[in-house]
Amino acid sequence: MPKISHKGLKMPESPIRKLVPYAEEAKKKGLNVFHLNIGQPDIKTPRVALDAVKNNNIEVLSYARSEGSETYRTKLAEYYKAHDIEIDASDIVVTTGGSEALLFTLGSITDAGDEIIIPEPFYANYNGFSVANGINVVPIISSIENDFALPPIEEFEKRITDKTKAILICNPGNPTGYLYSKEEIEQLKELAIKYDLFLIADEVYREFVYDGIKHYSVMSEKGIEKNAIMIDSVSKRYSMCGARIGCVVSRNKELIGTILKYAQARLSPPTYALIASEAALETPATYFTEVIDEYVDRRNILISELKKIKDVKVSAPKGAFYCIAELPVEDADDFAQWLLESFSDQGDTVMVAPASGFYSTPGSGKNQIRIAYVLKKEDLVRSVELLKLALKQYMA
Repeated sequence: MPKISHKGLKMPESPIRKLVPYAEEAKKKGLNVFHLNIGQPDIKTPRVALDAVKNNNIEVLSYARSEGSETYRTKLAEYYKAHDIEIDASDIVVTTGGSEALLFTLGSITDAGDEIIIPEPFYANYNGFSVANGINVVPIISSIENDFALPPIEEFEKRITDKTKAILICNPGNPTGYLYSKEEIEQLKELAIKYDLFLIADEVYREFVYDGIKHYSVMSEKGIEKNAIMIDSVSKRYSMCGARIGCVVSRNKELIGTILKYAQARLSPPTYALIASEAALETPATYFTEVIDEYVDRRNILISELKKIKDVKVSAPKGAFYCIAELPVEDADDFAQWLLESFSDQGDTVMVAPASGFYSTPGSGKNQIRIAYVLKKEDLVRSVELLKLALKQYMA
């Protein structure tokens, strides 16, 4: 019988999506499932983006340029300049989502057996992208006790070897909601310079920062023009997850040229999605003001309600729309499945993402879940009520 590849067998399941069959079965039984498991915003996509596709009179749906249209990249560069990032269109390669941006980046800077250092918990697909490229993740555990702040820089330095090629962060963080400070970025910058490493920042949630704090981009840091790589996407910013448009941004011309070869191999990003993404850049600033106000309210309600549950510990996110909660259970994977298979209250149940899949250190995060606060406020309150009832029943 033909054999599957070793890397194929090693590819991890998505902790976000692996419970979907159980959720579908619950729905078939007539249950209403509150989805706290996936970062799919319920915020409406800007009308200007949808209308750009709807009202387009294209007669031949042709290939786009492999790096994305010049007009879109030029407008993107203008958007970044408004956020204190001075780049031009030639520093950008448009990709099919932020996921492809990461795949192309890792493919361009690593060889099989190389290593990247990542503070954990981290976006679960970083594990998958690394396996796909035959590279090893070297994790550094951050703690819920300080809301998953950057671990001491000495811990990074201890793990650097001749195989280390990059440090990867998500800022603001998925799944933690942590927002790295300028000082933390500067610490990582010094390490990248000292050991000649790439510093990759996944900044797809840059727009979602709270409490009057400003997002500080790795691309705003001087002196690491050859080291800094930014990953970005329209998915969360404009609630356009289905568009699948992202990008890689770097001033390192050799890197961008290498990434472009990967982009050429997959031909082009989707044309209609490019049209929608370009139009989305015309979204008025009031859109973000309203969206951020809504997420702040949701965050505050969620954290307040979670803190009312005995023996539940929760981090305080300053960005994105996720938080990690630590539960009084031994196995959150089992609990999450049990919620869908065996628990309901008045026809309702809740779906969460077990946090173990956001770690690469074996055994870590076993009693934690990631919650995406992408539901309206009354649904969040009901969801936490369900969690409280479920924990009481599960622990009995």
